Amino acid sequence: MQLTKYIQIIVCLLSITAFAQHTISAKLLDSTTQKPIPYANISFGKQSGVITNSNGVFQIHFRNNLKKKDSLFISCMGYKSKSVAAQKFSDSILFLQPQSIELDEVLVSNKKYTPLEIIEKVHENLSKNYNFNFIKSKLFFRESNFNNITKNSIRVKESSIPEFNQTFMDSIMKIMPKNASDHIEILGNFYSNLGNENSQKLDIIKASHLYDKNLEVSFDGLEKRFNSIFRKHVKRDSYFKIKSGIFGTKEAIDSSLFDSSNTKEDKAKTDAFITEQKKKETARKKDFLNHRKQTIASLEKGSFIFEDSHLNFLKQPKKYHFEILDYLFIGDAFSYKISFKPKRSADYKGVIYVNTEDFAIIRVDYENVKLLKNFKLLGISYQEKLHKGTLIYEKNNTATYSLKYAEAINNISFGVKRPLKIIEKNKHVKGRRKQNELSTDLHFKMSNTIKKELVVFENSIITNADFEAFKEKPNISPTYLPDYDPKFWEGYNVIEPNKAIKDFKSIE
Repeated sequence: MQLTKYIQIIVCLLSITAFAQHTISAKLLDSTTQKPIPYANISFGKQSGVITNSNGVFQIHFRNNLKKKDSLFISCMGYKSKSVAAQKFSDSILFLQPQSIELDEVLVSNKKYTPLEIIEKVHENLSKNYNFNFIKSKLFFRESNFNNITKNSIRVKESSIPEFNQTFMDSIMKIMPKNASDHIEILGNFYSNLGNENSQKLDIIKASHLYDKNLEVSFDGLEKRFNSIFRKHVKRDSYFKIKSGIFGTKEAIDSSLFDSSNTKEDKAKTDAFITEQKKKETARKKDFLNHRKQTIASLEKGSFIFEDSHLNFLKQPKKYHFEILDYLFIGDAFSYKISFKPKRSADYKGVIYVNTEDFAIIRVDYENVKLLKNFKLLGISYQEKLHKGTLIYEKNNTATYSLKYAEAINNISFGVKRPLKIIEKNKHVKGRRKQNELSTDLHFKMSNTIKKELVVFENSIITNADFEAFKEKPNISPTYLPDYDPKFWEGYNVIEPNKAIKDFKSIE
C-alpha cells in the first residue's frame, strides 16, 4: 500500500477521534425504574450546557479540546447529582439515583408551614426572587406543528359545471394530506424586559424550517386547476351567492381569473394584482423574526410570575386546593413539592416545587382540567382540548431567578359539518341572472397539536442602554430543510430532536 494511502487513513482516524472527543451524546435513566429522565441539566462549566429532551436524551458539543479536569455535571430535581469526566466519557446510557428525604429531618430544619402559607410566601417574594429587569438570554427555541385530518368529505348534490362532479371532489380529498408536520428551530440571543411587554428584541444566529415543499406544489396545482375550470365556465363580471346553512354572502369574482391580455387596462390590473401578492409573500418572509420574537415572549409571559398569567394560583389561591406531597433536593436546594388543583372555576392542575429558603418556585408542571375553549354553532365546532407544560427556573449571577427551560403543548380541534351552496349570478346577462350552481354537503374534522420548547443556555443582566444599542436584522429567513439533517446544528448546543423530527421525510 502506498504511503499516501496510509496517511489518508491516519488522517481520517484522527478526525473521527477528534470529533468523538468534541461531541457527547447519551440517554439519562432512573437507576430504579429504568425510565428516561426528562429536563435534566447537563452542565459544562458555569454558563454552558444543555437539557435532556422528553425522552431523556442529550447531546453536547465542545469547541475546544477537552482537558483531564473537564467534567460534565448532571443534575435533576429528586435525584442525586453526578459528575462525569468529559474526556473519559464513553457510555451511551447514564443513570441517576433518586434522592429521598426523611420527613422528620425536614420538619426539624424548617418551620412547619401550611400549603396555603407557603403559596402566600411565594407571592410575597415574587419581586425579590425573579428578575424583571433587562436581560440578555442565549437560547434555543423549537416549535413543532402536527396536523391530523380525521374526516374530509364533500358530497356533491347538484352541479351545473360538469367538471365539478363527485369524482373531482373525491380527487381533491385524496390530494389533501391526512397528516402533516413542520418544525421551526432557532438559535439566538433574546433581549427583553419582561416588565414591559413592548421591550423585546431577537438576534437570530441560525434558524431552520423543516417541512415538505411538495405539499405546497400540490396545492398550487390544485389552485390552477380550479382557476382553469372557472375561466371556462364563469362569465366576466359575475358575482357569487355563497350559502351555508342560514348564512349567505355576495362575492365578486376576481378579474385576474380570466385572460386579461386583451386590453391594457386588464393587463395593468393583473400586473398590479401579481405585484401585490409578491409584496405580501415578501412581507410574510420578512416577518419571520417578529413572529418568532412574539412567540418566545408569549411563552415567557405565560409564567406564574405575571399577574395576567393563565397560571393564576398565586393571584387567586382561594380557587385552588394545595397539598404538600413531599420534600426533596433540587440541586442544592431543599424544596417543597406541592400539588394544586381547582376547587372552584380554575382551569389548571399541576405540581410546583418551592425552595424552602427563599420561597421561590423553581419548577411548575401544569395541565388543563377542562376544555379551555368550546364553540359549537350551526355545524361549526372549535375546541381547545389540551394545554400542558413545564417551566424551570434557576439562579443567575445576581442571585435572582431566570427562566431556564419552558415547554408548552396545545391541542385544538376544528370541524365543519354543514351544507355549502355556491350560486353564480350575472346582472349583465339577458334573461335569468342565475348562471351556475354547485350544491354540496361538507364534512371536515382536523386536529392540530403545537409543541414549543425553549432552553436558555446563558442569562446576563443588561442595561437599558445595552438594549437600545442592539439593532435587529429584520430580513432574516430560516434555512429550508426537506428532511432531518443531523449536521445542520453540528457544533451547537441545542435540544436533542424527538423521534418525530428525526423520522421526518418529504414525500418524493
